[in-house]
Amino acid sequence: MDAIQQSGFPHSSQPYHAVPLDEAQLDILGHRVEKKSRSVLERVKAQCWCSGSRLKSCMLGCVPVLSWLPHYSIRENIMGDLVSGVSLGVIHLPLGLANAMLVGVPAVFGLYSSLYPLIIYFIFGTSRHLSVGTFAVVAIMIGSVTANVELLSNGVDESPDDVVAAKVNLAVQLTFLCGLIQIGLYVLRGGGVCRWLSEPMVRGYTTAACLHVAFLQMSHILGIPAQRHTGLLASARTLKDVLYRVPNAVPGTLSLSVVSVVILIAGKMLNERFKNKLPVAIPWELILIVLATVVSVQMDLAGQHRVQVVGLIPSGLSSPVLPHLSQVRELFIPALSAALVCFSFQSAIGKAFAHKHGYHFDPNQELLALGLCNAIGATFQCFAVSSSFSRSLVQDSIGVKSQLAGLISALIILAILLKIGPFFEQLPKAVLSVIVLVNMQGILAQFRDVCVLWKSERLDLLAWVLSLISTLIFNLDLGLAVAVIFSLLILIYRTQKSSAAVLGRIGGTDCYRDVQRYTEAAQIPGVTLISCSCPIYFANSELIFTEIREKVSYGQKENPDVVHHDSSSSSPASPSSLSSSSAEALTYSHCLILDFSSVNFMDSVSMTELCKVVQDFEVQGVGVFLSACPERVLLQLQSHGCIPDSLPTARLFPSVHHAMQHHLSPGPWRYVSFTLMLNSEF
Repeated sequence: MDAIQQSGFPHSSQPYHAVPLDEAQLDILGHRVEKKSRSVLERVKAQCWCSGSRLKSCMLGCVPVLSWLPHYSIRENIMGDLVSGVSLGVIHLPLGLANAMLVGVPAVFGLYSSLYPLIIYFIFGTSRHLSVGTFAVVAIMIGSVTANVELLSNGVDESPDDVVAAKVNLAVQLTFLCGLIQIGLYVLRGGGVCRWLSEPMVRGYTTAACLHVAFLQMSHILGIPAQRHTGLLASARTLKDVLYRVPNAVPGTLSLSVVSVVILIAGKMLNERFKNKLPVAIPWELILIVLATVVSVQMDLAGQHRVQVVGLIPSGLSSPVLPHLSQVRELFIPALSAALVCFSFQSAIGKAFAHKHGYHFDPNQELLALGLCNAIGATFQCFAVSSSFSRSLVQDSIGVKSQLAGLISALIILAILLKIGPFFEQLPKAVLSVIVLVNMQGILAQFRDVCVLWKSERLDLLAWVLSLISTLIFNLDLGLAVAVIFSLLILIYRTQKSSAAVLGRIGGTDCYRDVQRYTEAAQIPGVTLISCSCPIYFANSELIFTEIREKVSYGQKENPDVVHHDSSSSSPASPSSLSSSSAEALTYSHCLILDFSSVNFMDSVSMTELCKVVQDFEVQGVGVFLSACPERVLLQLQSHGCIPDSLPTARLFPSVHHAMQHHLSPGPWRYVSFTLMLNSEF
């Protein structure tokens, strides 16, 4: 009785499931079924197997419009889609014109990019709320590439038209390559590729991109010429040029910019204040460009006040032309960066709205849809597109019901291209710059992340800051690569931090907690219970196992066993089917229980190190037991030979509590209890 009380586990309070079972006994009790592994040939056959039903399912999955359009309810959905489509079509107009300016191409290409991708996404997209089209961050990434255009000339000055044509050609090539990369990722089922882009890193990157955009737009707002720099510190050099030329600002342009800022900010504040009373948000961007165009025509701002205007907007549509990929090698890295950023925003925004409204969002299908939008769009002289959170939020607030809203928006843009486009030829560029800056206020507000991350997780703050700084120092594509590398280094640093904690049992419970954090958590005499809370691999295995050795050595001195327990790897009373071990009984002076519940993988280096640790402890008279080891890690240890060569199956337990009971209970009792439980309970 005293021994039972000393162990802390009275028999009267033990439920039947508290019987100390090892993994081999649990396999018999639970009737474990071995997972059948298929050969590579069998897997290939399964993937290539084709039938009528599978072909139909594949077709409906690749072309989602075929699955939802036949079931479309006109009575329930048409009004929401119609109002949303018209409203977003109106919003696409000013944003398309403004983002074309960021790319460095004529405004009409922004309208093309707001037309063709919407039609393609209507057919292949899976999200009802995403508004695909031009996006400022992606536009400035392409613009940083088109700024490098240097035409080869034979001693003859090139005309501005040739420069513009070269920029359009470069933007189209990059967009086409971006689309091909996204389609390639879809084929490889790479929908999870953006998991490597952590949210703090992406937010820091987009904040830096917006600062880059803001510096570039200041020249248009002030009406002064500014050279677009590339390479190291391009943003800082652009800002320096603008500040040096502030005294040369055009008064007419500056006045128009100030008035536009006031109108747009005041309008958005009114929309926010009365959003519950307004059926549809007032499109202040459209009102502003109409007013600015009328004022520009009436007052001849371009002629009398030196205000720069958009210029020629040809009517009609562009004919499809397959891009000449003559600069693939130079454009691959920028295209890869743009492809990842485009899909990162697409995936994050799409998942948020799908979770909010309770429908399925397929990231892999979105890769195909976005890749086709860019690849096919490039043949119609579009530049790369993605989803805009602000436009998608407007769609959601209006009450969009399906992807049909995107098709309606495309029809609005089509009408503008065919009939209304030339009306905006006198639109001042300063107004478009104001629209870009004001619509980026949400992204620039991400500077508040610094305070939040400082309080919650400073390593995430480090990733945010490093992403911001690297993007400002380097170009946008190289800055993204540096930011990803920093994020991976931070991830490696997290796994290398000390994660082995000594656990003790809280009295009256079967819960085990860190003895340094819980004053009531007491170690069991003669037992060192250590929890590892991270994957163990070549980079951290030496650190973790060295720490385990030190903690066991300390436990042998400070937490000795009062009574030596017979912790044999097997027992004569056990049936041969219950354990694969038949080794002679060993009496250990100390016991080490490893809690591997949080170790989701081990590599060959760490498994070899674990076997060496077990063998060294055996020599020292320390018995090693594994508890709560995930199935995947158990299979790895078996394949490596660590189980059963170094660790017999009788030393593997489904939980820490089972391992502790095994150590504290006499050997024959646990097998008799297990046999009785099999006969009576099951």
